[in-house]
Amino acid sequence: MKERIDEHMNLNELKHLPEYDNVLVVDQNGITIFYDLADLHILKHIGLKPEEFLRKSVTSFYKNLPIEESTLMTVLKTGEPLWNIKQQLTSNNGFTYISKSSTFPLHNGTSIVGAIEFSKHYYQKENIQLLEQFASHKMYRKNNTIYTIDNLVSQSNVMEEIKSKIKKVSSTDSTILIKGETGTGKEIVAQSIHNLSSRYTQPFVSIKCGEIPTNFIEQIFFGTENDTLNAVPGILGILEQANGGTIFLDEISALDIKLQAKLLRVIEDKLIRRVGGIQDIHLNIRVIAATNENPDKLMREKLLREDLYYRLCVFQLDLPRLSDRKEDITVLIHYFIEFYNRHMQTKIEKLDDQVFLAFQQYSWPGNVRELKNALETAYNNASSNVINLNDIPAKIRDYSSVSEKINFSKNNFHLKDKVEEYEKNLIVIELNNTGGKLAETARRLGISKQLLKYKMSKYELK
Repeated sequence: MKERIDEHMNLNELKHLPEYDNVLVVDQNGITIFYDLADLHILKHIGLKPEEFLRKSVTSFYKNLPIEESTLMTVLKTGEPLWNIKQQLTSNNGFTYISKSSTFPLHNGTSIVGAIEFSKHYYQKENIQLLEQFASHKMYRKNNTIYTIDNLVSQSNVMEEIKSKIKKVSSTDSTILIKGETGTGKEIVAQSIHNLSSRYTQPFVSIKCGEIPTNFIEQIFFGTENDTLNAVPGILGILEQANGGTIFLDEISALDIKLQAKLLRVIEDKLIRRVGGIQDIHLNIRVIAATNENPDKLMREKLLREDLYYRLCVFQLDLPRLSDRKEDITVLIHYFIEFYNRHMQTKIEKLDDQVFLAFQQYSWPGNVRELKNALETAYNNASSNVINLNDIPAKIRDYSSVSEKINFSKNNFHLKDKVEEYEKNLIVIELNNTGGKLAETARRLGISKQLLKYKMSKYELK
């Protein structure tokens, strides 16, 4: 193969395929025969179901894409690849987005039998929510996950220790209980464990126990048997859907106590019986559960069975609040801004220094999720490439103002205090400017990395 490439191709003429998220294949007539999208929700906004996207002319989905302007149809006609072509596409239901694509012919001998297109989609500000279920890692889309351990962005010691524990426990089949406040990343941790485990090729099934209708809870968990007399087909329960993979039970204490008892037997015996069934079904699943409350309190209030808790917490992960890992705020801000910039038509270069100070002072009761939402709000409000105080949520802006008033009300006017306040603000600003890189921040401030770490600890920046 190497000799053939060397004989027919000048390696200096090879081009780099730009970053892409989606793959689309059509046959020689421009009929779609395969697709792999980073976010299947895009089909819903286009107005299609997944099966409706196949076996249709590729130009039929858009009101502004005549055959002569279609990249795929052009490649089928000319046999020549197209590189990094940007198009604004409007679907038949009026949804508009930007597509940047590279398209190549598929040959069978000398005949063109189809074309393949690698593309990336960019959205308007009002469509930023489309990125909520965006699968950034192409290899894991097929198992129902969108997160890996790379999405646990941090530089704090406490989170690095959490990630180390995740890597260790992923190699086992032990049940796991994840404890953490709302917004600390319990779903990300659960998906990370699954994708690091040997089960990563199998399904990851996630369910919020508090959202299950009480009347159908057993059917949803265990499924139903076929009713041949009344011609009613059976339903596959979520436990069977997760067979071979992982079931993630969020808000575990919201489950009815009687169902908790049945779930305990499932964990111990790995057997279920469908509602209306007479045979046991063997399962090979890993169970991960999560709660945002103290398990001891839940057991005292009879909301969580003790025997189930002790069976679940073979391995327990306690996720810290964002206010307890404030040194991660800087790297999280840059991570989310970079994420939105990759997929939106608007680009944000940085946050104003006062915004960074406000973010450092704020208590973040909603944790990382609240930080992400605050940046999403700012992204939508920004009228330039710099996010300023008027762009961020009012409660964060007001919290900063209240904190300053409290400091003044304490008659905190000593020179030493003011110098330390100024020093703290300088450190925050430089952390912002360097994207949280400690070595570069220390260099800009003219101090050692060790001294910077000391000062960050002193000023509760970590």
